[in-house]
Amino acid sequence: MTDLGKMTTEDDAVCERIAAAEETMQARMLDWAATNTGSWNADGLKALAPRLADAFSALEADVKLTPSQPFEKVNEKGETVDFETGPIIRVKSRPEAPVQVVMSGHYDTVFPEGTFTEIKDLGDGRKNGPGLADMKGGLSVMLGALEAFESGPLKDKLGYQIVLSPDEEIGNFASSGALKEAAQSGALVGMTYEPCMETGAMSGGRKGSAVFDIVLHGRSAHAGRSKEDGRSALEAAAHAVVDLEALNGRRPGVSFNVGAIDGGGAVNIVPELAIVRFGARAPDADAAQWATWEVERIFREATARDGITGHLHGGFYRPPKPRNDAQQALFDAVAQTGSALGLELTFEDTGGVCEGNNIFAAGVPNVDTLGVMGGRIHSSEEYVVMSSLVERAQLSALLLNRFADGRIDAAKIKALME
Repeated sequence: MTDLGKMTTEDDAVCERIAAAEETMQARMLDWAATNTGSWNADGLKALAPRLADAFSALEADVKLTPSQPFEKVNEKGETVDFETGPIIRVKSRPEAPVQVVMSGHYDTVFPEGTFTEIKDLGDGRKNGPGLADMKGGLSVMLGALEAFESGPLKDKLGYQIVLSPDEEIGNFASSGALKEAAQSGALVGMTYEPCMETGAMSGGRKGSAVFDIVLHGRSAHAGRSKEDGRSALEAAAHAVVDLEALNGRRPGVSFNVGAIDGGGAVNIVPELAIVRFGARAPDADAAQWATWEVERIFREATARDGITGHLHGGFYRPPKPRNDAQQALFDAVAQTGSALGLELTFEDTGGVCEGNNIFAAGVPNVDTLGVMGGRIHSSEEYVVMSSLVERAQLSALLLNRFADGRIDAAKIKALME
């Protein structure tokens, strides 16, 4: 690779185009965030998807809305049911170009309908609102970078496929196939638009992630007249929760977190149903297998209790994304490109997961925190640094320039995956 810290005439030009589009990028982020797209709010997702598709239609690309296939979830009654989320947005441009890139992002958020709606100006160049950082700001950054790139002379040398998913926050169960297909359609590198960390650092290695539901059934009875005839599913669930949390610290890098226990009701009824909903993270395949075995053991112990039956649902849906030679080569190229903008980019390993895990599993090296700078994501204090839309879109556009003109040899980086 050449000196990536130096700017060419076209690098300067693409950065100027992005700076001129700052208000546009910010305005559409705020507009998109005004529509609730909680992962389980199918109506909200289906309402925003056509507007996103229309925005991305400004690119020299084919844009399609693909209805997602239903996937299984455990409802509040402990039943396994099908859920159909919003459509998957697929964008394809110049598939014949010598350099191919896969880009991804999601338009769902963690916020259920009606829980977090207001967008506030926090001062100091920051705004607070649902999904501004994670990741409607990132979607606007992606689009802004591509619009500026396609206005330049290098566009014919680079093609791309984009997948915008409606279900990243709950595991990409509906969109994982689209991500894999796009990654394996000739992509040399991947670019994903999760927010960077609050410090500006980017994600390096990522753990694998699992989601589990333990559904337990007991036997209801009047708690006053015949408590002894009942079998409490909630009591069994409580023991399982204690055992699950006790797994933390047992194996390096493996963590468990119980997010909720559903079930029970009136205090004068022995609870017949309890659902333990929890997640797990693991740094590698062996650790993920150990975690799965431990979950299965705890489930067997819970259902071995007198009068308790049930079923276990879920598992590891995203494999780990460790650093390897290809990843490190890409990170180095991104850091050197950032230096052309005066950015000192670092890459920190994290327990978080994202679509970058899926793309890595499909055999494509990727950088997955190209989105905005912000913080407090997944909370009502989520905020975005407004100036970061220009900064991060410029970074992406410079990467696209360098992939297209060969200053970053994407094929050589991809070869390191083999």
